[in-house]
Amino acid sequence: MTRHLCTLSVLALLTVASVAVFVMSGRYPMGADVPHWQLTHWLLESLRERSIAHAAARIHVPPLDDPDMLLSGGADYNDMCAACHLRPGEDSTDLKIGLYPSPPELTASARSNADEQQKSRRQFWIIKHGIKASGMPAWGKTHDDQRIWAMVAFLKRLPELTPTQYQIITARGKAQAEPDCHQRP
Repeated sequence: MTRHLCTLSVLALLTVASVAVFVMSGRYPMGADVPHWQLTHWLLESLRERSIAHAAARIHVPPLDDPDMLLSGGADYNDMCAACHLRPGEDSTDLKIGLYPSPPELTASARSNADEQQKSRRQFWIIKHGIKASGMPAWGKTHDDQRIWAMVAFLKRLPELTPTQYQIITARGKAQAEPDCHQRP
């Protein structure tokens, strides 16, 4: 028994030392233009999906069928999300092409085993908290829950919208527009 414990301890120490040497070597490709190794991709995807499912499990989903939510969420989606997640009729954008991992195309109907409540909780959590090292910001730092739920309400309808419907729903008047962070006062 003691010999097995000693062998396991040595193997664990060698594994930790090997990982440390690999990390310190700088050999892992971190550029966004080189995909992860399959094992790395699987580990990161599994960690992300399990973490989001766990964190979002107890979120209460409010009614999402209010037309005002659709309009408000649509305008925010157009301003904050469309460059990465696309508009109806778009195949790609320069920003989407440059990101790795590639952001999901939210204009397409996603096949999912999740029920609508679970899907809405997941979308809310992702919009509010973002996803580390993915380019997905945490909008909860600047937007309240009501505004985030409006975006979730819009996402429910987004895959069914034509480019013309999208343009109408996402139009925001000049008086309502978010201030442009690139404009000078």
